[in-house]
Amino acid sequence: MKKLINTAESAVEDALGGMAAAHPALRVQDRVVYRAGGPRPGKVGLVSGGGSGHEPLHAGFVGYGMLDAACPGEIFTSPVPDQIIEATRAVDGGAGVLHIVKNYTGDVLNFEMAAELAEDNDVVSVLVDDDVAVQNSLYTAGRRGTGATVFVEKIAGALAEEGAPLTEVARVAGEVNERSRSFGIALTSCTTPSAGKPTFDLPDTDVELGIGIHGEPGRTRVPMASARELAAVAMEALHSDLALQGDLLVMVNGMGGTPLMELYVLFAEVAAFVKGKDARVARSLVGNYVTSLDMQGFSVTVCRLDDTLTRLWDAPVETPALRWGR
Repeated sequence: MKKLINTAESAVEDALGGMAAAHPALRVQDRVVYRAGGPRPGKVGLVSGGGSGHEPLHAGFVGYGMLDAACPGEIFTSPVPDQIIEATRAVDGGAGVLHIVKNYTGDVLNFEMAAELAEDNDVVSVLVDDDVAVQNSLYTAGRRGTGATVFVEKIAGALAEEGAPLTEVARVAGEVNERSRSFGIALTSCTTPSAGKPTFDLPDTDVELGIGIHGEPGRTRVPMASARELAAVAMEALHSDLALQGDLLVMVNGMGGTPLMELYVLFAEVAAFVKGKDARVARSLVGNYVTSLDMQGFSVTVCRLDDTLTRLWDAPVETPALRWGR
């Protein structure tokens, strides 16, 4: 194993230190990443979090138009309730706090506990469960939360910046999740620093269909195929679960080890598939947004847009990983 770290034990702490040094608009304290300016009075605060190893999710989406704080756990490990409580209290500007929680058992339990313990704060949670690959996995009861987390954080964050009340921000966040679906494919396993070897064995001749972001097994293993064929597998899975129609927000996401050139090859195939369903790619992202360390592979996330969601997606954002309009 070759990794650019000091020690496996210090990797997360060292990365957070580097993030703080690289982005003066952020503040890192007690394993929580905040906007440096603190809460804005009267604005709903947004808090999310999860295991490290998925960067830029979640800390890379802290900033204007998205999150107010992110709680990174150890690699592929949920943040602890104390982190979440501290973040919740720190970002509450008097309008309440929205917790955006991916559907993984540890995340769900720890965010629920934190919301109960932060009893002096008005807290509402929205669960992200967009992955159509499997109904249950090693880490979840029900569908996993993956790429739609980016859509929820961006759109809910834009609405919060406009001063919308907590109930409305939570409602729209839930609507984005309901309108979104994801599917992922792995060409290789990832390697966690503590293990020092691949999480699972995947021969060079095969790919894993329907993987999660922690290296969980997917639907099935099949021989390696062309980008066109693999994109079609992902898009058929999405279309069969939620019909592709109207204007779509589409993200072709790298899993951490896939060259951008290959992601653009995939996006061309995804766009052609969408056009074949008489739908339209109205907005798009191509790149690494929800990763699994060094895994080679990709995921596709689609969201059926309406005028309001499109406006909120287009609203200004300024974070380490997303930036436009300012």
